[in-house]
Amino acid sequence: MSDPSYKPYVPPEIAMKEISFKAIFLGIIMAVVLGAANAYLGLMAGMTVAATFPAAVIAMAVLRPLKGTILEENLARTTGAVGEALAAGAIFTIPAFIFTGVWERFDLFKSSMLMLVGGILGVFLIILVRRTLVEDADLPFPESVACAEMVKTGQKAGSSAGYMFWAMGLGGLFEFFTSENGIRVIKPYAQGVFKIPGLSRISYLDGDNNLLQKSDPIQGRMFIESPAANAALAGVGYIIGPKLAALTFSGGVLGWLVMMPILLFISGDLGQMVSSGVGDWTDIAKSAYDAQIKPIAVGAMLVGAFYTLFKMRKSLAAGIGRSITDVKKARSEGATDTLRTDKDLPFPAIITAIIAMIIPMIILYNVFTKNIGSALVSAVVMIIMGLLFAAVSGYLVGIIGSSSNPMSGLTLTTLLIAALMMVILGQKGNEGIAAVLGVAAVVCCVAGVAGDMIQDWKVGHILGGTPWRMQIGGLVGVVAAALTLTFSLQLLHNNIGIGSETLPAPQAGLMAAMAKGIIGGEMAWPLVIAGMLLAAVLILIGSPSPMLIAVGMYLPFRATACIFLGGLLKWYLTGRAVKKKATPKGKEVIENTGLLLASGLIAGQALMGIMTAALKGAKVVLPKSLNEPWLGLLIFLILGFILIYLPYKKFLLSGEYEKE
Repeated sequence: MSDPSYKPYVPPEIAMKEISFKAIFLGIIMAVVLGAANAYLGLMAGMTVAATFPAAVIAMAVLRPLKGTILEENLARTTGAVGEALAAGAIFTIPAFIFTGVWERFDLFKSSMLMLVGGILGVFLIILVRRTLVEDADLPFPESVACAEMVKTGQKAGSSAGYMFWAMGLGGLFEFFTSENGIRVIKPYAQGVFKIPGLSRISYLDGDNNLLQKSDPIQGRMFIESPAANAALAGVGYIIGPKLAALTFSGGVLGWLVMMPILLFISGDLGQMVSSGVGDWTDIAKSAYDAQIKPIAVGAMLVGAFYTLFKMRKSLAAGIGRSITDVKKARSEGATDTLRTDKDLPFPAIITAIIAMIIPMIILYNVFTKNIGSALVSAVVMIIMGLLFAAVSGYLVGIIGSSSNPMSGLTLTTLLIAALMMVILGQKGNEGIAAVLGVAAVVCCVAGVAGDMIQDWKVGHILGGTPWRMQIGGLVGVVAAALTLTFSLQLLHNNIGIGSETLPAPQAGLMAAMAKGIIGGEMAWPLVIAGMLLAAVLILIGSPSPMLIAVGMYLPFRATACIFLGGLLKWYLTGRAVKKKATPKGKEVIENTGLLLASGLIAGQALMGIMTAALKGAKVVLPKSLNEPWLGLLIFLILGFILIYLPYKKFLLSGEYEKE
């Protein structure tokens, strides 16, 4: 149902400058930079944040002094924000090729091709349903409306971009002085397996039923880790809020502080390994966690992903129905486009481009499988699931926003279908695994880009942008990000290690485990099934997100604890605003200021992480000093100050609260 009251900020009759070199060039730079930054964040935290808001702020800050119009800013934002979406699709799947052993290092050509085809298909497929989605008054598009209001407000008053750029610098400094590749003055966390006094002896009965005691190397030991002094993770927790941050942290508590002590208690061979000099307690505890707790987390993630899709089954069905209906109507509706704000790219060109994208995928899948029949089946599964999930992703973004888009659930569904098809066709070994991951990678990129594009096009719809021009911007951004992201991934893998504690990449680990488990039969199924049953228990007791709890189990404890601290900062600030009786406008001031600061911290640390990885790759050895974990307390104090004091101060200056 279209909204009869809709009037764009820039009326369709006004011919305002929109596509320009400066807008496209800035968009390309943002697509590359924000894509790389979100790749780093997603590999580290298992989640990304929508780039629409920071891209909008950067576009306003850069183009305003260059006399750029609001529509040029809109086009630059649309071009730049898509880099984050493509990065999300890439990091959820591409590292799985490494984890499964299919690749020893990132294949630059194949990786780029998977991202390029997935991104381009995501743009073209969502065009088919663009008008229906953006004109539907029943879809709230919460993030799109908030971004559009921020842009409109920015036309009337001074820009808040300074908050974001200042926070970026601070986040970069924190990373430089805590990273192992930088000048590590501060160790961002402390960890160890601690012995609890008085609990290292066990009682037992001898042959004469006499009660005796003896020392046991396992009893009374627990693995403990402090929260990481990490600006990006704190920013993630701040953005997702206290509820979701607490859910993620609960997974860390469950895995590290509940299951891990049980594992240490019952695994007597761990104590023997320590006493025999095989390793220290901390290393062995981490290895045991990877081998026995993480498979449980994989099983829980699997059920959590499908439960998320089940909860959204009505929205999914509506999205699929919309896709089928709009494809049928697209040709006839194309002839009625008269207003500038209604014009999409020509329908014949869209269909031709979609068909053209299938051809390189058949060739690539044939390279993976060395079997043309399996390649054709893979391509068919890819295009069908891509079409359906592009519509589904767009519809879900219209309801909950792109930050909550369940991409991993959609991708996992595709992976399972593709894996079963490969098993039926008798495709085994690395060839079958590569084909399954290749299908999943394209569909994940399709879903991510489609969701981001529809969100940005809704912003443009409100502001009065021209659809076909924004679609060209999206395509340019996809190409720029796809051709550069693999280099960032390779750089991070070579110098930090994707799959390490610093960059655990939980979703890619899940995809690798499922693909290898189904095709190669190498999965620890008893532990995975235990995790599935754990997720079922969480669902039965009414947990709102088993998926987030499972991700929290998979991540290092220090990461989930830091995310939780960020959520607590947001909780405290919100409580202060409530006590001050903030007006809706006042709450918006706090929300937007905090969002810009948190986004800046995330972007700054992520970019510095990539730069320090590049320094290590260039064999630049920076001096180290102190490396004391207690200095991380200073970082927590600074983060608390800027994420609470600065938004609250701006709120007070706005006067948007009830006066006594």
